[in-house]
Amino acid sequence: MSTRLEPHLLPYRRNVGAVLFSPAGLVLVCRRADLPNAEGAPGGWQLPQGGIDEEEDPARAVLRELAEEIGTDRAEVIEEHPEWLSYDLPPELLGRALGGRYRGQTQKWFALRFTGEDRDIRLDADPHPEFDAWRWTRLAELPGLAVGFKRAIYDRLAADFAHLARP
Repeated sequence: MSTRLEPHLLPYRRNVGAVLFSPAGLVLVCRRADLPNAEGAPGGWQLPQGGIDEEEDPARAVLRELAEEIGTDRAEVIEEHPEWLSYDLPPELLGRALGGRYRGQTQKWFALRFTGEDRDIRLDADPHPEFDAWRWTRLAELPGLAVGFKRAIYDRLAADFAHLARP
């Protein structure tokens, strides 16, 4: 009997994502520590995101995730994306990524305004950091920085939050 993984039977993991705008209208991107990273290589950079705990409000979850992933929650929500956006993992990651229990993620995205200073961003605040570098970039550059299976979501975020990308 085969134990072949059938992705359509797996659920999506509920997740929140943060499009964190600087006062200058740029967006924070972080480089994943677990991927081979050549400077400027596509796919290694992403927006902060993470799972939603059981019964947790997504707007609270996004601030918690910021604190966990970038060491600060000095931000205010300025807009919530009206839809949940989903992506499927590519076949080579099914059964391995996301604990092997999910086919992908369904995400509630928030635009936030950073209220701190650059020195408040501390990737080393967690003993097992997810990221090893960060930078501010133009919102329009997001899709080109994303891994292929997340690119459609980053395209959508760049379009839907474009009106916020100004000082």
